[in-house]
Amino acid sequence: MIPVREARSRIVAALPLMPAETVAISAAAGRVLAEAAVARRTQPPFDVSAMDGWACRQADLGSIPAKLKPVGHAAAGGRHEGAVGPGQCVRIFTGAPLPDGTDAIVIQEDADLAGDVLSVREAPKPGQWIRKAGLDFAEGQVLLPAGRLLGPADVALAAAMNLPWLQVRRKPRLAVLATGDELARPGEPIGPNQIVSSNNIGLAALIEANGGSAVDLGIARDTEADLRAKAGAAAGCDLLLTLGGASVGEHDLIHKILGGGGAGIDFWNIAMRPGKPLMFGRADLGHGISIPLLGLPGNPVSALVCGHNFVVPALRAMLGLDWEIRFEMAITGDKLNENDRREDYLRATLGRQDDGQLVATAFGRQDSSMLRRLSDADCLIVRPPHAPALAAGAAVPILRL
Repeated sequence: MIPVREARSRIVAALPLMPAETVAISAAAGRVLAEAAVARRTQPPFDVSAMDGWACRQADLGSIPAKLKPVGHAAAGGRHEGAVGPGQCVRIFTGAPLPDGTDAIVIQEDADLAGDVLSVREAPKPGQWIRKAGLDFAEGQVLLPAGRLLGPADVALAAAMNLPWLQVRRKPRLAVLATGDELARPGEPIGPNQIVSSNNIGLAALIEANGGSAVDLGIARDTEADLRAKAGAAAGCDLLLTLGGASVGEHDLIHKILGGGGAGIDFWNIAMRPGKPLMFGRADLGHGISIPLLGLPGNPVSALVCGHNFVVPALRAMLGLDWEIRFEMAITGDKLNENDRREDYLRATLGRQDDGQLVATAFGRQDSSMLRRLSDADCLIVRPPHAPALAAGAAVPILRL
């Protein structure tokens, strides 16, 4: 058995970086920039008013109250044509360009209009209430670097930069293949000795939530012909994920058939609980085609815990993102027993003490078939190999779900 961290590093090192593709700005949220985004426009492109009020000359406001004559009107999307001279002003609204000749904004609360005379009761400070051209950014500036995971504010910024399209990393295509005669799809007729397949559904959701595209290959029965046929549909994908069949039992065919009897396998079995029977290498799909293969355990909890530990980092690596797992620290809500030689991931709930301290409380039973416990869990408490017993209140690393 190899350590969890080594397994993760070996998986990531064998996977390709996704090529770039062009997407519309409206579809760019959640994607990773493949090349830096450069502003095609200065923002704001001209001096604009930050408030509703009156545009005038600072020189005319040396003596308060000041008397000014309105000579025009400027709203956002429009402009007062012509220059504003001494003793004149223009009614202006937020976002409108400052008229030529003006360099001050008197907000409407600080002035009174009577007929054709504006009385200014309070003068602004020089530059107050004015957004200067280029306040936000200037044309030619690199504002979003390559490798950035784009959020809502990022795509809004790119739109303001006048970028209708962006170059992003293609979504990794991960084929998901469940295996086993005992499985039936949700809603299908279920035989007397079958169970409902669930880990493929959860794993596909995890892939989609982390920037990938899940390709459902269905359920392969425990025959060489069906496994080869179903796996063959993974051609064109970037990684094949199999569920179950990764051990060395009589009916565990992944190692024997897709792994070339072991020739294409980098490692199998890791020092982890749940998730010991994990396999990684290359899958022979026939016709000279092979792709990376990650064989996950068949138990639903094991598969999803391995998904967080290996599939999510794999996706991030293929997108050019930092793939290292960052653990948080919490204190235990109950005592923990000493650990054996496998790194243990305990399903746990998460709360806070009155002082804000995170408290992780492991469920009493940690069976890897108990999917409800994983659904109820907020985090995984990570127990290193040979960790000693801990009393309640001891510090432990956690991985949020």
